[in-house]
Amino acid sequence: MAKVGILMGSDSDMGVMAKAADFLTEMGIEFNINIISAHRDPQKLFTYFENSKTNGTKVIIAGAGMSAHLPGVSAALSSMPVIGIPMSNSLGGTDALHSIVQMPPGIPVATVAINGGLNAAILAAQILAVADEELFAKLVAYKNNMRDAVAQKDDRLNEVGYKNY
Repeated sequence: MAKVGILMGSDSDMGVMAKAADFLTEMGIEFNINIISAHRDPQKLFTYFENSKTNGTKVIIAGAGMSAHLPGVSAALSSMPVIGIPMSNSLGGTDALHSIVQMPPGIPVATVAINGGLNAAILAAQILAVADEELFAKLVAYKNNMRDAVAQKDDRLNEVGYKNY
């Protein structure tokens, strides 16, 4: 199965990125996960993308806070889809969000919510599922389970009333 590359600029991003890794594992999607700073070691990032051409990586999830260059530089170095996750920091992540969504023409980065590791992984799976019927079926089942969980909560609310919930 196609691979997803998960990149983060710092180990402080691991809590958010673990949500992406957990979902990809649940879906049976092979991935690699790396700490690579676009600022502190740009050569390592260049090398990562040189190797990604031959190791089967199809989609990149890149999380970044503050100046948030990792998703944009990743998109500049590659023609594969890049999903950016703005990370919360001292400014609440809005600075990273604005940085990631304001990419110049020709260098798109799909962007999810601040700290949206799970949504980034779901989007990566949806991209891969375009050419993978088995993965598509897993995603349908996942979304059906979410729908059923909401219905069960609604049933419970109606059984016990809102004051006893």
